[in-house]
Amino acid sequence: MTKTPKYNPPMPDKNDWEKLVNKETKGKSSEELLFQTAEKIKIKPLYTQNDIKNINLEFPGIEPFTRGPRATMYRVRPWTIRQYAGFSTAEESNQFYKKTLEKGGQGISVAFDLATHRGYDSDHPRVKGDVGKAGVAIDSVEDMKILFNQIPLDTTSVSMTMNGAVLPILANYIVAAEEQGVPQEKLSGTIQNDILKEFMVRNTYIYPPTASIKIISDIISYTSKHMPKYNSISISGYHMQEAGAHSSLELAYTLADGMEYIRAATSSGLHIDEFAPRLSFFFGIGMNFYMEIAKLRAARFLWSKIVTNFGAKSPESKMLRTHCQTSGWSLTEKDPYNNIIRTTIEAMAAVFGGTQSLHTNSFDEAVALPTDFSAKLARNTQLIIQEESQICKVVDPFGGSYMMESLTQELISKAEEIIAEIEELGGMSKAIESGLPKLRIEEASANRQAMIDKGQDVIVGVNKYKDKSNEQIEIREIDNNKVREIQIARLKKIKSTRDNHKVAECLNALTEYSKKGIGNALDLAIKAARARATVGEISFALETIWGRYQAHSQTVSGVFERAMKNEEKWMSLKVEIENFSKKFGRRPRILIAKMGQDGHDRGAKVIASSFSDLGFDVDLSPLFSTPEEVAKVGIENDVHIIGISSLAAGHKTLVPDLIAELKKKNSSDIMVVIGGVIPKQDYDFLIKSGVAFIFGPGTPVMESAKQIIEKLLAN
Repeated sequence: MTKTPKYNPPMPDKNDWEKLVNKETKGKSSEELLFQTAEKIKIKPLYTQNDIKNINLEFPGIEPFTRGPRATMYRVRPWTIRQYAGFSTAEESNQFYKKTLEKGGQGISVAFDLATHRGYDSDHPRVKGDVGKAGVAIDSVEDMKILFNQIPLDTTSVSMTMNGAVLPILANYIVAAEEQGVPQEKLSGTIQNDILKEFMVRNTYIYPPTASIKIISDIISYTSKHMPKYNSISISGYHMQEAGAHSSLELAYTLADGMEYIRAATSSGLHIDEFAPRLSFFFGIGMNFYMEIAKLRAARFLWSKIVTNFGAKSPESKMLRTHCQTSGWSLTEKDPYNNIIRTTIEAMAAVFGGTQSLHTNSFDEAVALPTDFSAKLARNTQLIIQEESQICKVVDPFGGSYMMESLTQELISKAEEIIAEIEELGGMSKAIESGLPKLRIEEASANRQAMIDKGQDVIVGVNKYKDKSNEQIEIREIDNNKVREIQIARLKKIKSTRDNHKVAECLNALTEYSKKGIGNALDLAIKAARARATVGEISFALETIWGRYQAHSQTVSGVFERAMKNEEKWMSLKVEIENFSKKFGRRPRILIAKMGQDGHDRGAKVIASSFSDLGFDVDLSPLFSTPEEVAKVGIENDVHIIGISSLAAGHKTLVPDLIAELKKKNSSDIMVVIGGVIPKQDYDFLIKSGVAFIFGPGTPVMESAKQIIEKLLAN
């Protein structure tokens, strides 16, 4: 039998590879194939051994934890599968949670409605369109008990996305567990409790920054002593990414927030090793597959370094643990079934990056709350990755990758530069006061949208490979009025059956705390919750002294103009707008407004920035305005158009109220348009109500501006 000769491939020669590149690209070198990301990191088409020669050998579970927080990662214990959900009443949400747990879910993530987030009871006039819409309505302990009915809180991990009204919500959860027979020390899960990012992007704050940080410090202190299994804070970058931050901004600002919380806790007398093991993180996972993996690896390295510099000795303190959620922003209204594929790619990036728990968004969330069908698909996405793909069998399969190790180091360097900029301003609280982080995120958001509108960043089905069919999908519809009626009836009942003298004592104690700072805010809130004080009452007891914070809106300018200045359609549209100015003696004026308690203002800011660059005069209404307040500002500013941005499903209540108010004030000539998350099923209702144009998710800026200006010119 002939012996097969040993194969000895030639030694690699980079010059030979470069010749092949030149041949295949018809004259380009590998340098010309470099790709620069939004983070200004240059991605090479090929990485080699030389790119990692200065990178140290590391192992998972060992400081600095770049390769994972646990030695065996998913080989022994896979990530926790969570479904972030909450809608309508506590009863409906409870049924959803129980189904999720029965069908493979391993933890509960609670979404609260915006009225609850902002510390209002459901009967408050400012939340007419918000009750039960974008989450579950919770007004008291009784609602919380229904929410977790027949769900054992001693064995079920509960994550709650709550920041503004964190005191009454966490207090109600603790009391509901007590009355279920579960003591505080057995509770496991996470309260988000990350107020700094609210001032940057999401805006569901209540109190000013200093008072809010005091609350966080008290919660960290209380849970460290009484709730050893519970994570007292989830430091969140997710909402920064949703607001437009690229990976290095999200990474740096999230860790800088964490540094500020460490300072707050240690200044109250705690040693870092007493509370750091119960700090957790929450990152968004978008469609930049390699960058998202690198981001989680870089986050673990940087946090280990940061916490060590704060004096931590315990490895548990230095270990960054994170929950991840696939991107909501990447979901598209057009060709919505494409979202299933996007979510799968994002979920795999989170897993390869080493997340400890994961929520996968449902494909229909670009238009409405998820249906049971879409939620099942989202949950099964994780189950299939976990059970069928064999991905769990290997710890950190990207470890040692020339490209991944190099990218991780580059992202570490970028994030450290940004953190240094924040530290020079005096830390994140001072930086937020200066407005810098918000401005940086809004610049990144506007730039990304400009790249999409140019077609440089491809979104399949939106700006390339468009499908002209107008398929409608089944959506979940919430009857806001019905939910509000149910909640108001419960509020009346609880107030008529409780000891109102005891409630008054508890609320007065909270007000005294806000004056003098003596005691622990969470301890006082728990006592008030036991007495059946409501979410709104507990919040207002502190608001009496601290006040309710109101941010000042600002708009970036020039981003779209720089990106679009050579685009023919852009220049043509600017000419049309100039023609309007010549015809009417002034520029077209638009008021961009958000109504109700929805603070997600990415879309509103992008429209404000782009329309301003096109030549519109742009006004911004204060966040959380009522329809009456928006109408008043529009009339006083003599605008031609009021543009409503809606992401929280309050449009069927709030927009007709706005149009009725304009009519009442003899200003029906002001054009009303709306953009955002608007199901196709609602279009006819809004048009009949008097809306001129509806711009769904993914509508190019130039398309919406062109329709508006042409209608104005035709009048």
